[in-house]
Amino acid sequence: MMIIRPSTATNLRPVSAHHHHHDGSDAHNHVHAHEARSTRALRIALVLTLIILVAEVIGGWLSNSLALLADSGHVLTDAGALALSLFVAWFSRQPVTAERTYGLLRGEILAAFINGATLLGISVWIVIEAIGRLNAPEAVGGPLMLGVSVAGLLVNAIAAWLLHPVHDSSLNVRGAYLHILGDLLASVGTIVAAVVIQLTGWLKADPIASLVTTALIVRGAWSLVRESVDVLLESTPSHIALPNVRAALEGIPGVEAVHDLHVWTVTSGVVALSAHAIVREPSRQQAVLEHACELLGKMGIHHITVQLESREMFEREHHLHLHP
Repeated sequence: MMIIRPSTATNLRPVSAHHHHHDGSDAHNHVHAHEARSTRALRIALVLTLIILVAEVIGGWLSNSLALLADSGHVLTDAGALALSLFVAWFSRQPVTAERTYGLLRGEILAAFINGATLLGISVWIVIEAIGRLNAPEAVGGPLMLGVSVAGLLVNAIAAWLLHPVHDSSLNVRGAYLHILGDLLASVGTIVAAVVIQLTGWLKADPIASLVTTALIVRGAWSLVRESVDVLLESTPSHIALPNVRAALEGIPGVEAVHDLHVWTVTSGVVALSAHAIVREPSRQQAVLEHACELLGKMGIHHITVQLESREMFEREHHLHLHP
């Protein structure tokens, strides 16, 4: 079957003999609308992030606050992450070619991986910086630092609110959302630390707040990196149990055995399957194929290639029988 992405289904038509599960134009329109909403949310979040970046750089310089300048570095990576996500969302919608039969869909997964890895890198830097400050606390700026931190919190809250409804639409958008969420938490930490320092003069509140923030960021970033690596390695999606898929296929009347079974994710929400099935009676093959597509569609697998064989081909496929 020709594997096509739902969001580009209006430009492409399946041209091979394999079965393609089609959800109807309503489903395609829904995907288009969801994608447009994601792109709009990313665009607004990028503009808001650039505004707070300028405010934090100027505020950090005027108040001589290292915490604010460090946070502006974090915001700069947020802006980079959002810009990358927007670019990739456009890039991955480019049409398929003879050289790239999947188009550029995997660009989304690469962007998610880069975003997650960047967050982990920033976290390492923050931890090193915080340990240094715990050993030798530094003077932290006053009301201006607090004011800019509150402004940062408000802007990040708006950006997070915009991205929250669409952050599960793809790993790419989730990466951008995690960046914003990380910065939102950093703003909260900076405000709490600034208030504690103003009231008690306890300078260690600043590095402690940054360590708590980092622990929360690392959790999301690690999960993003792990999931994107799984997609790049073509692992079976975590929500699909391969033994259940095999049992469902082998339970179809007329199917004697299933081998060389693979299920993988092309990009967020696009799950594909390929398998070989032995069906002795040629007259049952079409019915088996239709039944398989119906069963697999209920499992969320809509991009299906099944090779039906009327007898074993061990001599030609001996290398396949080593695999699931």
